Formats: sequence, structure tokens, C-alpha cells
Amino acid sequence: MLILGIETSCDETSAAIVEETGDAARPWAIRSNVIASQASIHRDWGGVVPELASRQHIRDICGVVARAMEDGRAGWSDLGAVAVTQGPGLVGSLLVGVSFAKAAAAAAHLPLVAVHHLAGHIESLVLENGELPLPAVVLVVSGGHTSLYLVERPGKYELLSRTRDDAAGEAYDKVAKLLGLGYPGGPVVDRLARSGNDRAIPLPTTRLTHADRNAPELKGDLDFSFSGVKTAVARYVNQKKGYDPFSEAEVADICASFQRVVTTALTDRLFDAARRFQAKSVGIAGGVSANSRLRAELQARGERREIPTFLPSLPLATDNAAMIAAAGLRKFRAGVTASLELNADASLAL
Repeated sequence: MLILGIETSCDETSAAIVEETGDAARPWAIRSNVIASQASIHRDWGGVVPELASRQHIRDICGVVARAMEDGRAGWSDLGAVAVTQGPGLVGSLLVGVSFAKAAAAAAHLPLVAVHHLAGHIESLVLENGELPLPAVVLVVSGGHTSLYLVERPGKYELLSRTRDDAAGEAYDKVAKLLGLGYPGGPVVDRLARSGNDRAIPLPTTRLTHADRNAPELKGDLDFSFSGVKTAVARYVNQKKGYDPFSEAEVADICASFQRVVTTALTDRLFDAARRFQAKSVGIAGGVSANSRLRAELQARGERREIPTFLPSLPLATDNAAMIAAAGLRKFRAGVTASLELNADASLAL
């Protein structure tokens, strides 16, 4: 069976064809995965402008889907279903993908499957690595999300913790803006950090011990907070204003020090959760999983603790439709489909 996946939650327009293999160990294979990025459009604004994003999705969606079908050697009659990101994300962007998917499913007489964006990121690990040893703890660090999920059985995701303030990706973008490094901030901070001294700048770490009043059902001690380290970088930079500009070495030191604190917090909470819930594997998914230090730390700590660790390849780390198609196949085989009354949900809960 082939499924068409469509992803338009933020500033990438993506379509993909994923094939069901019949192999229980590696259930899916990617036939095509086409991504049209809008990074160059939003760079001048220092972040994603929702109205510009939704308009560009409208321009790109037909061509992206056509290219995915061509690359995937698939016609509409070959498909078994259409999967689309319902949320969370920018509502205008989501509506473009949802509207296209509904129209396509109706015209081709295909089942429609609504997918949660973060479920797609979790399933990206299965898409490349096969079924994870369960129970697994997965850290999702994507855009405005930094959350830990427990996966006890395929397709079941239990929220363990989340960020109280800035997500890790947002903190990267804000620090990059403070340093005049442009948008998106994650890749450039990661690149500069490689040549810096990660102990040059004393920056705080945050360890939460109490439950979040907005999520009292969660214990709270596995939650994340990055506003403190972001503010510490801002104070350090502002104290230097009026003096000589930062040298390239000083900028690299700031980036390295900031990156050390963030990646340590992410991996500490991940492995704390793995111990608590007796996980048989751990994984990191989402755009920040492309960070070189985070990937290295995950693999090193996994080897030290002798627990299987999983990461998506770089093309599947950022937003893409192949992961949406994979999550859609998971739901479709469980008998879950959506009606043509489906609407986008910018704050959809997993």
C-alpha cells in the first residue's frame, strides 16, 4: 500500500509517498519526500511571518505534491490513503495542507487520515530504524515544542514533561538574534560552537522540582526551562555594549557555552526519564535533533548506559511529509480515519 503525506504546519511545504513494506521490523519505506523551504523568505524578518508562510504554501502545494507523486512513481489510483498534518502549528499554514488533502481525498475517493505533527516526528524514528524496543522514551524538540513522551506500544504516546517557557529551538533563534547571526539560529549557533570554548561563559542551568500549575497531572521534575539561559546570554551581551564588538572567537565561545547548557539539559532529562520508566530504548526527534553536539551526546551516553539510542537522519529531522505519511499509515492500520469535515487545529493535543 502507498500513502500520500502532506505537511504544511509552519514554513516548509512537503509531500511524500511512503510504502508499506509488509516487514514487521521495518514497516515503511520512503519512495519520495519533497520539501520546499521558506527560510529565505522569512530570514529578513528574523522569524516566521504567518501570513507570508500561508501564502507561500498556496503557491507551492500543487507543485510539491506533483513532484512527490512523480518521484514516488505513483498515480492517484495507486494510493491507499491521504495523510495530512492537522496540528499543531500556524493555523493559516495548516489550513492549506488540510484543504488540499480533503480535496484530493474526495476527488480520488481515498480515505483521509489526520496526523498530529509531533506523532510524525516520533514515527520518523521508526521510519528509518524500524520498530523501537519498547517501552521507549522519545524527546521531541521541534520548533515551539520541547517534550518527552513515553511510547509503551506502537501508536500510543504519553506526555511525560514539556518546557515551561521557551522551547529549545526558540532559545537558539533568540540567542542567534542577540548575536546578529540571522535566522534560523540553530544551524549557525551549532556551527560556530564547534570552534568555541564551552566553559568560557558561566551560564545557569535550571532544575525544576515542582509541578506546573498549568499541567498539574505531570510531576514536573522532568520539565524543561530555557528562558534563564537565554536571559543570561542577553545580559552578558548587553553588558558588553559600548565596548569593542565581539571577536569571532568570543562569539564562538558564547555559542559553545550556550549549546553546552541546552544539550546537557535535554539529555539529562531524557536519560532520567529512561531510568524512571525502565525504557528499553531512547530517541530524539524534531529539528533540534540535527544539532551535532546533541547527536554526539545522545550516542555517547547511550553507549555508556548500554541502552539503544535512535536519531533520524538529517533530512528527516526537520519538518517533512514522510514522517506524516508514516504516522498516517500507523493510524490507518489501526482503523482511524477522518471525515471531510476535518479542520486544522493550531493547538492540537497529542
